[in-house]
Amino acid sequence: MGLFQGFDIVASGLTAQRLRMDVIAENIANVNTTRTKGGDTYRRKIVTFEEKELDRGLTFEHVLHNKSQTYTTDGNGVKVTKVSEDYDSDFIMEYDPSHPDADENGYVAYPNVNTVTEMTNLIDASRSYEANTTAFRALKDMATSGISIGQR
Repeated sequence: MGLFQGFDIVASGLTAQRLRMDVIAENIANVNTTRTKGGDTYRRKIVTFEEKELDRGLTFEHVLHNKSQTYTTDGNGVKVTKVSEDYDSDFIMEYDPSHPDADENGYVAYPNVNTVTEMTNLIDASRSYEANTTAFRALKDMATSGISIGQR
């Protein structure tokens, strides 16, 4: 693994966690949104991550016996595969017949966003982001040390 590949891996983690935090913030901001542009109740959004694929065609033996060749991978790290709406949990129904979005029985469908769950997910994403920044700093320090060794 090259030095810059480590930076790419960390950068993918930072980008993915930032997007996750943005989606969580959107969920929290829409906790009381009973009508979207489409006329429906806002649905909670979920970010799905996936490992970036490596070049699976190379075995350790193949690389070991062909030391003179340079091998590259298609990238490492994480990628966001989709941002989907949560259809597994139900809307929160509250009785409020005076609300403009109340149904014929007087119930209003509020988004399936649980603020406690979202805040817990936000803390998790924030900690993951911090871990990636710590890894970035460690890589940077190693690179700086390597450069300073060559200057002596």
